[in-house]
Amino acid sequence: MKIRIKGFKKTLTELNFLYFTSFIVSLLVIIPISNFLLEGIDYIISGNFSLGIAGGEEVLGTLKVLILTSFFGGGLGTLNGWLLSNCDFKFRKVLRICQLVPLAAPAYLITAILQDLGSIFGYQVTGLWWGVLILSISTYPYVFILANESFNKFGVNQINASRGLGVGPWSSFFKIAFPMALPALITGISLMCMEVMNELGTFALLNIPSISTGIAENWIIEGNPKSATGLSLVALLMIFTLIIFEKLSRKRSKRWSENPASKDSQGWELNKTRAFLAIIISLFPPIFSFGIPCFWVLLNIDLIQKGLSIELLSLSLRTIGLGLLTALIAMLFSLIISLVRRANKSFLLGILTNLAGIGYAIPGTVLALSLISISSSKFNFIAICLLIWGYLVRFLTISKGSIDSSLERISPSLDEAALGLGENWLGIIKRIHLPLLQGPIFVGSLLVFVDTIKELPITFILRPFDFDTLSVRIYQYAGDERMVEAILPAILIMTLGLIASMTLIPSLEKNH
Repeated sequence: MKIRIKGFKKTLTELNFLYFTSFIVSLLVIIPISNFLLEGIDYIISGNFSLGIAGGEEVLGTLKVLILTSFFGGGLGTLNGWLLSNCDFKFRKVLRICQLVPLAAPAYLITAILQDLGSIFGYQVTGLWWGVLILSISTYPYVFILANESFNKFGVNQINASRGLGVGPWSSFFKIAFPMALPALITGISLMCMEVMNELGTFALLNIPSISTGIAENWIIEGNPKSATGLSLVALLMIFTLIIFEKLSRKRSKRWSENPASKDSQGWELNKTRAFLAIIISLFPPIFSFGIPCFWVLLNIDLIQKGLSIELLSLSLRTIGLGLLTALIAMLFSLIISLVRRANKSFLLGILTNLAGIGYAIPGTVLALSLISISSSKFNFIAICLLIWGYLVRFLTISKGSIDSSLERISPSLDEAALGLGENWLGIIKRIHLPLLQGPIFVGSLLVFVDTIKELPITFILRPFDFDTLSVRIYQYAGDERMVEAILPAILIMTLGLIASMTLIPSLEKNH
């Protein structure tokens, strides 16, 4: 016991600097959210709370899209998760991987491309239902990935037993698989809703009233910070409601399965019409989100040279530079927070690090408004620093999640053995943790890099004057009906997004 206490004290001394660094980094991420909440409470107490003239319509529009997207996107993700996990038909393995493709193209890009194709072929892309379709396809992989994992991990033994009793695939789905997968499905739908809340370009291009567009219009166009703040508070209330609902649903919907994933499901073999329908259903999301953009590029291939310019090179280098810098800082911060948390079980540090991981749930427009408030009222930040700060607050969750999940698989006995052999904690990080975390560091950095490149709300609101990125320029071209000039930026964003999506294949395949 004395040896353990001595080793613990030694560890604390060695990690003193890293501990305070982790503390500061966590505060840096939490400050924008807590600052905005305090200002919002002050607005309410002082009687300045307002949603603006169209605020009620914008809140209602957001709720409509959330409900409809949850129904269609959640249903499609669940259906494809079941078909590609527990049914056997041609091309199943390839189609399972293809379900990650919708993550490659952001919703605002799909919207802009569909509108341009509509102008060519004589149909109009606008309104609520187009928004629901686009956002459902763009965000449904969150549900599919969790559904696929759950259907392969839990209930396999029970489903195989039910087959011996003559129970069909759909009866097994509703009576066994669906109840066991329900917590994972609710989590996936919650993530979908958070992505929908963050969307700006799709709502604006399709003329759908939403909280995101309301915040941007009130702040940038109308110069009405009161209404923008009021809508932001409603957005935060909706996000926190989603988080609480997801946590409560997990508690109330707990299911246990003996020996999860002890063997693979035998799979129901689908033939003829059923197999054809399964292929069509599984093929629809990747064709819609990637096939249509590819068709659009081919259709305009002879005009691609119009986008070639020195300005495009400047935009690309600027965008890639922002992505690389954000990914580097986010991963460095994540390593500090996660590694210090592994060694130090301080209650205060635990609360701060957990709060630092909720930034991804906050809509980009709300984060941008909070950072502008901090910049104008308390400090005088350079605009680029403010922009990178916004990226870090939002995307630290991704890099931190990658590190945390991998650290959980490294046995604490390795740390204890190294300490027992006289190695200090910094040596353990250098010789054990970092070599084992090389893969997660790369994947987490790549995901942050691509998400930064695709991000529109934070970039659009916080960028300095005449400092556009590829995502902002595509949005501007779409609004000006000059999509031909956006072909090359679109190709670059989709290519990088596809590369990032493919890094998730091992996690999808390991369940099989």
